[in-house]
Amino acid sequence: MSRCIITVTGKDAIGIIAKVCSYLAEEGINVLDISQTIVDGYFNMMAIVDVSACVKEITTVSEEMKELGLSIGVDIHCQREEIFEKMHRL
Repeated sequence: MSRCIITVTGKDAIGIIAKVCSYLAEEGINVLDISQTIVDGYFNMMAIVDVSACVKEITTVSEEMKELGLSIGVDIHCQREEIFEKMHRL
C-alpha cells in the first residue's frame, strides 16, 4: 500500500471537505483516516490516504491539490508517508 498525508488549512468555508474528497475519489484515492477541526473560524484537516489505485504521479496529485486549495481559499499539501518516517529516524 502506498500512502500519503494530506493537510488542509485555512479560513473555514462551506464545502471544503466535500471538494477535497471529491477530487480524491475522482483520482481513485481512498481515505483511510481523516481528522478535521475548526478553531475560531480556521479550518484544519489531516487525512491519511491510499494512493495505490491512483494512475497519476504523486507530484501531479500534489500540484493539482495545491491548485484546488487556491481555488477554494485554503492551503493543501500532499506528501508521501515516507517523508514523515524518515524525519523520525534522526
